Order: sequence, then structure tokens, then C-alpha cells
Amino acid sequence: MASTRRPTYPSGPRGSASGRAAAGQEDVISASKADHAGTTPTATTPTGTTPAGATPTAGNPAGASTPAPQRGNVLAFPEPKAKRRRRIILTTVAAIAVLIAGIVAAAVYSPWLAVHTVTVEGNRILTTQQVKAALAPLQGKPLTQISDEDVSGLLQPLAQVKAVTTQARPPSTLQVRITERVPVALVKQAEVYQLVDVDGVQLGKAKDPASIKLPVIDGGRAALPKDLFHAITGVLGALPPDVLARLSDAKAKSVDAVELKLVDGQTIVWGNAGEKELKARVLTALLKAPADPKNPVAIYDVSVPRHPVTR
Repeated sequence: MASTRRPTYPSGPRGSASGRAAAGQEDVISASKADHAGTTPTATTPTGTTPAGATPTAGNPAGASTPAPQRGNVLAFPEPKAKRRRRIILTTVAAIAVLIAGIVAAAVYSPWLAVHTVTVEGNRILTTQQVKAALAPLQGKPLTQISDEDVSGLLQPLAQVKAVTTQARPPSTLQVRITERVPVALVKQAEVYQLVDVDGVQLGKAKDPASIKLPVIDGGRAALPKDLFHAITGVLGALPPDVLARLSDAKAKSVDAVELKLVDGQTIVWGNAGEKELKARVLTALLKAPADPKNPVAIYDVSVPRHPVTR
């Protein structure tokens, strides 16, 4: 039986692209030359088709071509003012810190500040040469590296030094002020007289004891017991210099029975070491009172300072 189905033919001219597509032929892909040197050529595909393996994205419907990114089109946003200000502050602070560190290092280690001269003040018992000789190791050392402790350590062998303070005088002078121990008595042992302070520290020997206006503590050939010695020196340390200069000697039978003697021969009954500041004031007032030639005072008793007795 003969078929009544009519054959169909593709529309359009033979050999045209649409005709070939309709006939099932493959699409033709053409490459175009890059617009700029160094730009990778891009393949073009017919409208409405998606290359194999590519996934359409939102805003880019299937078949729409994506333009290649262009160089030099990135937008530059200005730096926030707060961030810029903070960066400037941090940079400035860092520069100042480096500058200060350099100045400090130069001051600490600079030979321009090395010690060349030492001046001494406050010394009476010690000679200036003795102090300078003890501080000789400081010569050439920068002033900024010298402390009071360093100077005190070098002067420690000198018993006469009680305290010391220093002051740097740039560029090369170190001023040393000494507080010496104050002698309050001459301790006689055999034929030797030693200057001692209130703590019993020996400050040196007296070549001419008669020229020194201090009381003598006669220890004989044996050393005084420590408690008696400190009882006597404690009393002498409480007396003002003018009263101390009027004493000839001091002794103690016990810590509660300290006695002093004036160069004029009068005796001072002191008693124990209690209320020594008050006793010193009372004794000073009694010694300043006008003397009565008809009734000369032989004994000043201040052992009970609120009720002193003269006889």
C-alpha cells in the first residue's frame, strides 16, 4: 500500500546557517581577536546556548555573554579620618620614643659626662684628701651611673662617715656632702684617748686631748662594760654642745647612776637614761642661772627632772 506521508524539507536557502542547524548540523564556533594586547581571546557562542560545563548564574541568564573584566576600573575609597589620625599618632609616638631612648643612651654612656672632679663638703674630722682618695674608683665613670649607694659603699671603711648624699654637676663634677658622726667623749684606755660618738664608734685618736673640749670616760686598763658605756654616751648625746664643752669627765656606777663633772668641779647627778631630753633642758637652765657667791652650787641633781635640786 502506497504511503500518503509527505516529505518535509528545511526552510531557508540551502547551505545557510539556519538550514544547517535545522538539518542537525553542529554549530560553528568562531574566535575573535583580542581588543588589547595580552588579553586572552574569548570564544563566542550562538545566542541562546550555554557552553558545556558552564552554569548560568543569577543576573546572567542563559545565553548572555559575560564581559571580560577591564583593568584600571577599581574604585579607591578614601581612608577614614579616625583611622588616619590614629596611624599618625602611633607613628609620632614611636618616633618620639626612639628619640628619647637615644638621648638616654647617650647620657648614660657618653664620656662627655665622665667624672673628673670631686668636691667634698661637711667634713670636719676627715680631711678632703682622705675622702677623695676613697672615691678614686669613680674617676672616669659617667655621672648618670653614680648613686648615693655607690659613694656610701666606697666610704664605708671610713668610720667617721654617718651618711652621705651626692649631686651631679655636669659636665664632669660630682659633689659629695658628708654627715659625720659627732664625737661626744674621749675614752681613755691606758695612755690612749679615743674619740667616740653616741653609738660608741671610734672616730680616731686624739693627739692632744687637752685641746678637745669633751668629757673623758676613764675606762682604766680594761674596757668598760657595754651597758655602762652606752648609758654614759646616751646621756652625753642628749646634751647641747655648749653644755658638753663644760664637762670634764663622765662615769657610771650602774645604768641608773650616771654622773657628770664640770670643769669647775661641780657634780651633776643624772640618774638613769629616762627622760634625757627633759633632763638636758633642766640642766641647761640651771647652769644659766646666776651664781650666788655666798651659796655656791656643788651638786646639780636632775635625776627627777620635774623636781631638780641644787645644793
